[in-house]
Amino acid sequence: MSTPPAPAAPSWPYCAHGADSSTGFVGCPGIHVPGQTACLAHLGDTDRDAYLSGLTPGVDIDHRGTPFTEPLLSSLLHALHDPTTGEPHFGTAQFEHAQFSGGARFERAQFSGTAGFDYARFSSDALFARAQFSSSVYFSSARFSGDALFGGAQFSSHASFHSARFSGDALFGGAQFSTDAGFTSARFSGEAWFGGAQFSGTAAFNAAEFAGEADFSRAQFSSYAGFGAAQFSGHIARFVEVQFSGNVSFDGSQFSSDVGFNKARFAVTPWFGPMVCAKRIDLSGALFEAPVTLEIAASEVRCERTRWDSTATLRLRYATADLSHAVLSFPVAVTADPASFSIGGSKMDESLLAGSKNAVRMASVRGVDAAHLVLTDTDLSDCLFSGAFHLDQLRLNGRCTFAPTPVGLHRRHFIWPQWWTRRRTLAEEHHWRAQTAGQSALPPGQAPSPRVWRIGPHHPDPDLTPDPEDVAAVYRQLRKAFEDGKNEPGAADFYYGEMEMRRHDRTDTPPGERGLLWGYWLLSGYGLRGSRALGWLFAAMAATIVLIMGLGLPDSSPRQVATGTVPTAGGQVTLLVDKQDPKLTLPVDDRFTAERFSKALQVVLNSVVFRSSGQDLTTWGTYTEMVSRFTEPVLIALVVLAMRSRIKR
Repeated sequence: MSTPPAPAAPSWPYCAHGADSSTGFVGCPGIHVPGQTACLAHLGDTDRDAYLSGLTPGVDIDHRGTPFTEPLLSSLLHALHDPTTGEPHFGTAQFEHAQFSGGARFERAQFSGTAGFDYARFSSDALFARAQFSSSVYFSSARFSGDALFGGAQFSSHASFHSARFSGDALFGGAQFSTDAGFTSARFSGEAWFGGAQFSGTAAFNAAEFAGEADFSRAQFSSYAGFGAAQFSGHIARFVEVQFSGNVSFDGSQFSSDVGFNKARFAVTPWFGPMVCAKRIDLSGALFEAPVTLEIAASEVRCERTRWDSTATLRLRYATADLSHAVLSFPVAVTADPASFSIGGSKMDESLLAGSKNAVRMASVRGVDAAHLVLTDTDLSDCLFSGAFHLDQLRLNGRCTFAPTPVGLHRRHFIWPQWWTRRRTLAEEHHWRAQTAGQSALPPGQAPSPRVWRIGPHHPDPDLTPDPEDVAAVYRQLRKAFEDGKNEPGAADFYYGEMEMRRHDRTDTPPGERGLLWGYWLLSGYGLRGSRALGWLFAAMAATIVLIMGLGLPDSSPRQVATGTVPTAGGQVTLLVDKQDPKLTLPVDDRFTAERFSKALQVVLNSVVFRSSGQDLTTWGTYTEMVSRFTEPVLIALVVLAMRSRIKR
């Protein structure tokens, strides 16, 4: 086993107590007390008392590398006690590389000069609550093994905690940083609480690591706030009601759990992200006052009641986005980004979302003014549209998918076979059909089966499930949006859904109108199912042929007969030309022959296509042809209408 290298000798005159030349151990690194050859910790009692008694409040001190026990530090603080304030008062305080083996109690202490704690070691709690730092303060690479309490501390000048290590909780609640505050590459193993802290200058948390809970609730960042490449691996990260008055950067930040920006305010943030979150990013109630582009890769992005006072673009990956009741004052675009976000030319690490399907899904746009909303390449299978405004002005670009109908053959009431034609449907229709069909709720985490309708969030409560008239209104508006975008084929499915909901609406659709809709649906699928209308046409023609063969064609074509009288020679001859009524007297077996089928087919084709057959028919045949002339051309028109609705541009 190798021996660790001996610590290097410090650059200042040091105590060297306990040094061992055989091992290279330099001994105590504490700086000499002025006029002595030992540090404060290893000074004799008489000399130590003499030194401490000579100190006055506000004096400069230098105890770099000195090991402090709790009693020794208490003696130093007592010597610097200011009778006017009742608290210790330091001038310039140099504690670089100092070691505090007990509690370091600097509560309410005043530091008039520079306070240096670089590389200091705090083996127990470090208490700086309500301390006042009038000049620069440095805790770079300091190690806090216990809790670090800076609540209410005031930093009037630059404060540096670069590469500091906080093994316990780091509490900076209510702290005031009047100028720059640097926490770059700091590591917080416990809770990091900056609730209510005020950062008047630049606040740099770039590459910081938060292993515990990170709470910045109600903090105020008046200038630039940098969280680039920060790692949040704790239970949750809170930025609730944070005020970002300057620019803020989360470029490359990683969140292993939920992060909340609820009611946060972003004044001048042109770019938010890119960031990766394994779970949910909550922007509910947040306010974006300036144009912004958000780049987020997360499992869920919640933007309920989020307010955008300017244009915004949400570039998402993997996420399910919820925009319920969001306020859009200007156009806001939500788009699925197909490629990983990049920072400085390098792709961003998305390992936190390994195994997730890269498909951006919309959960809800309820209460949103859709006139300002643009959706691109998003999955709308479970999106709730009910309650949105101006849906007819919603813009859908790229490949926006909707929920399909259930697949497979089903038994209605366990008797009648039933299957659903393939079409794009709204989630609200799924929820209503699942509720009326009495489907059971799925266990948590189980994916819906493609053979059944998807259940809603309030299943099976009928009061909270949209009614057919509500769903029909949504279909109507979305159909208009597709039609206004010159996408007639895309609007066809929404017209079908609208008609379906009207057919099932027993409240606002009169019975007579519902009957017409039932017939329209049965014959041609509301003029959109050409195969259905074509099938009815063939069936009608086949039935007409059978009726013509069995009842319409006479035994033979009746001949004209001339009757009259012939008067005497030289007189006029008068004849009456008449035609016998067609008669059918053939036995039933003789009526269905190939010859009669050929004649019946000619009659049907001529009556349907050319409108007149010219064939002598019986009375039954005449009426059959009249009905055929009306119904079968209508079915042909429905076939043409269905084809036109699918290919119109």
